[in-house]
Amino acid sequence: MNQDDLIKEIGHIRSMMEKSSKFISISGLSGILIGLYALLGAALAYIKIDGIQSGLDYQERTIDKSTVTFLILLALAVLAASLLTGIWMAGRKARRIKQSIWNVTSRSLLFALAVPLVTGGIVCIIWVIKGYYMLVASTLLVFYGLALTAGSVYTFKEVRWLGLLEIMLGLLALLLPGYGLWLWAAGFGLLHMIYGFIVYKKYE
Repeated sequence: MNQDDLIKEIGHIRSMMEKSSKFISISGLSGILIGLYALLGAALAYIKIDGIQSGLDYQERTIDKSTVTFLILLALAVLAASLLTGIWMAGRKARRIKQSIWNVTSRSLLFALAVPLVTGGIVCIIWVIKGYYMLVASTLLVFYGLALTAGSVYTFKEVRWLGLLEIMLGLLALLLPGYGLWLWAAGFGLLHMIYGFIVYKKYE
């Protein structure tokens, strides 16, 4: 066996090991689309909030119940579109690279993501019930970042860096609660698009 054959064999073995220990069916294009959904949602939320209280300083703004309902429904719509896009594109990529979308690794990834996400979701519900709306964006960013950091063990290393950046933005949103929507858009929108582009160029 010559050197070229040996390198190819090592690459093949490495690829097989990655498929068995890492969930590599995450699509970079889905990251870009999810980022676009988030930016669209943030734009609609901004129009709704700014449209009814234009001219007020952000510290003086209050949100009525109808606006809260609109924002919750908008967030659920963005979440649903993101989940459906992510699952559909992951399934399509899994078929292309001949990896099962539902295996031990994907189940471990799902559990690692679910614990921080569910916890963060419950905390956000508590904030909404208590009327602490300005803490929702920062809480979502921090817990989403924690979920990505935990799940990165089972997938691309870029997910870990995305998670750390989301946490940093979430902490910044805690310091600047009046700019939570902008930071939420940066985290879920812009960062997701950059991450998706990197994953697409590097792995697809």
